[in-house]
Amino acid sequence: MFGMGLSLKLSNFKSVLHYPKPFLVGFSTQMLILPLVAFIIANVMSMPAELAVGMMIIALAPGGATSNMFSYLYKGDVALSISLTAIVGIITPFTIPIIVGLSMEYFSNGSIEFSMPILKTIIQLLVITVVPVLLGMIFLKIFPNLSKKIEPLLKWFSVVFMFVIIGLIIYRNWEDVGGYFYQTGLATLLLNIIALGLGFYLAKYFSLSKKQRITIGFEVGIQNGTLALVVAGTLIGNPTMMIPAVTYGLLMFLTGALFGWLCTLGNERATS
Repeated sequence: MFGMGLSLKLSNFKSVLHYPKPFLVGFSTQMLILPLVAFIIANVMSMPAELAVGMMIIALAPGGATSNMFSYLYKGDVALSISLTAIVGIITPFTIPIIVGLSMEYFSNGSIEFSMPILKTIIQLLVITVVPVLLGMIFLKIFPNLSKKIEPLLKWFSVVFMFVIIGLIIYRNWEDVGGYFYQTGLATLLLNIIALGLGFYLAKYFSLSKKQRITIGFEVGIQNGTLALVVAGTLIGNPTMMIPAVTYGLLMFLTGALFGWLCTLGNERATS
């Protein structure tokens, strides 16, 4: 989150105000439609309560540095990507506790005891997400040259860090990894593919540019798996709820690369 702040200027927010259409398409798809899709999948597949709540958690997470990196690698609108990730990241500390709390009540139907104090969770998420972004922006303002040097390194570090966390979870639960994918692999794969497609084709429906379509596809489909793991495993303290974040976090790199390749393939055909 600090690394994201290093690439974020007030001009990013001003550009959103001057030309809000791409942002509004991406924001509404990620904040409204994606959780609704996760809710429908969890219900249709009759997922157990804890796994269903885990699906909601990963669907509510913001994009993160990984979605920014994908947008950069596959020629998307990086400025739009950073703006979406930052603003969604500022809002999710408030939306995650409320919607996850409601999801706990709905899916458990009172049969399982969950504990997630909303105010405490909001404060914790603000400290984890918003405060580091603000510190990064301040650092960029004071040390612009140094920020340009370390910002790319921090982006790659954040991706590696997520792989390390998922790797440690898999290592600790190696005997259950097959069960993880058996329980949530299909559901998270469906969610991921639908998210990437929805972002891209809704942006196309609203006549946005190819770069903006690619970026919105990534912003909706590539979630901050690390944050979802923190919410499920640390703030709520339920290891079972972490399972969808683990499978989604692994699958999204494969589907994201395939999605980016297909977008690149379209560019090649257009120029040939």
